[in-house]
Amino acid sequence: MWYLDVKNDIMQLKSLHNFFKNGLIGYYPKEEIDAFFYRICAKQLKLKRIDITLQSEMIVAAQTFEYFEMVIERLLNYEPIQYILGSTFFFGSDFIVDKQVLIPRPETEELISWVLEKADTKQPIKILDVGTGSGCIAISLAKQLPLAQVYAMDVSLGALSIAKQNAKANGVVVHFIEASVLEWENQDLFFDVIVSNPPYVRESEKEMMSPNVLNHEPHLALFVENNNPLLFYKAIVELSKKNLAKEGLIYFEINEYLAKETTSLFASTFFEEVQLKADIFSKNRMLRAKKCGFFI
Repeated sequence: MWYLDVKNDIMQLKSLHNFFKNGLIGYYPKEEIDAFFYRICAKQLKLKRIDITLQSEMIVAAQTFEYFEMVIERLLNYEPIQYILGSTFFFGSDFIVDKQVLIPRPETEELISWVLEKADTKQPIKILDVGTGSGCIAISLAKQLPLAQVYAMDVSLGALSIAKQNAKANGVVVHFIEASVLEWENQDLFFDVIVSNPPYVRESEKEMMSPNVLNHEPHLALFVENNNPLLFYKAIVELSKKNLAKEGLIYFEINEYLAKETTSLFASTFFEEVQLKADIFSKNRMLRAKKCGFFI
C-alpha cells in the first residue's frame, strides 16, 4: 500500500481519492472503490459527489487521512462498508448496523413494498416481524402505516438493542419481543400480518457466499442445518395457525432454491392464495399466503 506522511505533506481531496484507490486496487473493482469513496465522503465529510469534483483541491485534515487509512485496512479484510460506517440507507431511512445484525438488502425492500400493496393506511392493523434483526422491516412498516401496531421478535439481545435504537432514531413505536420463534407462545396476541426474513441459507451453500458476508455477518441470522432448512418457516407457519387472524396474511423472504419446498408448507386447510413472487433479478425470493376466513 502507498503511504503518505501527512504530517509533513499537504494532501488535497483529489490526492486522497488517489490514495484510496491505490490502497484497494486489486481487491475490489474500480467502480466499487469509487462508490466506497463517495459514500465515505458523504458520511464523514458531508460532501456530495458533485462537491468532490468541484472541491477537488480542498485540503484534507490529518485526522481525515487517518480515518481513510483505517477504512482501507478494514476493507482489505473484506469487512462490509456498512459496518465500517455504522449505518446504511434502507427504504428511505438510515439504519444503524453492526456485526450483531444482518445488513438490510434491496430484496427486503421489495418484500416491504409487497406488504404495503395490501395494507390500508386508514385502518388499524397489528403486524409481527419475526427475526427483526436491525428492525428494518418493522420500522419501515411502522413509518408507512401510522395506525399499525407493530411488534418485532428476535432471540438476540444485541440485535434487539440495535433495533430499539433504530426505532427511536426513526421516530416510531415498535413493541419488541425477546424470544425465539421456535419456543414462543402467546394466547392473547393476534396479528393481521406476519412477516419474516428468517435464516434460510443452508450450511452447504456457504461456499457460494462472498467473504464480506461469510466472515462478518452474524451466522445466527443466516444459516440453517442442511437436514432441516425450513426449520424457521415451519415454526412461523405453526405460529400463524394460532396467532394470525382469520384472513390474515403471512409474508416470507425465502431461499430461491427451496421455493417449492417452502410453498408446500401451506398445503393445508389453514391457508389459501399461496403466491410466489420474483425479485428484480427474476428469482423466486418472496412468498405470501392468506389464512382461511373460517379459522380464528
